[in-house]
Amino acid sequence: MSIVVVGTVAFDKIETPFDRTERILGGAATYIGLAASQFAENVNLVSVIGGDFPEEYISLLRNNHINLDGLQVKPEGKSFYWSGRYHADMNSRDTLVTELNVLADFEPILPESYQSPEFLVLGNLTPRVQLRVLEQLKRRPRLIVMDTMNFWMDTAWDELLSVIAKVDVLTVNDGEARQLTGEYSLVKAAQKILTMGPKFLVIKKGEHGALLFNKESVFFAPALPLEEVFDPTGAGDTFAGGFIGHLARTKDISFDNLKNAIIYGSAMASFAVEKFGTEGLVGLTHQMIDERVRLFVDLVQFDISLVSK
Repeated sequence: MSIVVVGTVAFDKIETPFDRTERILGGAATYIGLAASQFAENVNLVSVIGGDFPEEYISLLRNNHINLDGLQVKPEGKSFYWSGRYHADMNSRDTLVTELNVLADFEPILPESYQSPEFLVLGNLTPRVQLRVLEQLKRRPRLIVMDTMNFWMDTAWDELLSVIAKVDVLTVNDGEARQLTGEYSLVKAAQKILTMGPKFLVIKKGEHGALLFNKESVFFAPALPLEEVFDPTGAGDTFAGGFIGHLARTKDISFDNLKNAIIYGSAMASFAVEKFGTEGLVGLTHQMIDERVRLFVDLVQFDISLVSK
């Protein structure tokens, strides 16, 4: 099953209470692609980089079976760059620097081999770019997953709603769900969002897990308690990659299997936060992933005897 991933490929500079990095590999499409490639062999990336992007990072992506035919290279430009500092709780952060560079006028181009994917992930980008990708598809994918953020709610509301109306799965965090709907209750917020077009909604709650909604049901998956969290950057994108990768591997987009995909996405995110940048996603084996998923199963599985009066 083919997957097309659209998003940023970037440099990140990260500071946490534990350590700091210089410019390392980052970007939403990078995290999504690396996570999805653990499950599916045909992962196709759409993004843009500048001439400053090192060959070693390109080789890393290719060596992880990610097709880069849709990666534009602007030799005279500079790659997207983001720098941030995390607070002591590792849940909040300050953005120190954002340099759009070649991303500022990015026009996505889908190669012909990308134009009929079974699965499409629209990473967090301007809704204009997301719409442009949808316009280039020859046929509708089996499942379209979209990520977005509060910035687009503030600056591109009408375009954002246009994209949301065209996708099957929307992923947002709890604050974004509330801002999108004006509802404090996440259940009420989910009900409103599901009237906007998506069949499914995933609300990410960071260290508190994730919620999956459709119009009839809700499912909650906890996050795995970890002894050490070094870098939360890219955790949500890694979650999306594990999520779509499992669905592509199993070829099953039922609500029950989306619940399984939530667990696989959470497992992949738990690897990502244990190291800086993408380091936690490189060198994983299927055995390591299966063992991590079993930890999730053990976390939520219990026996109980109901006592009726």
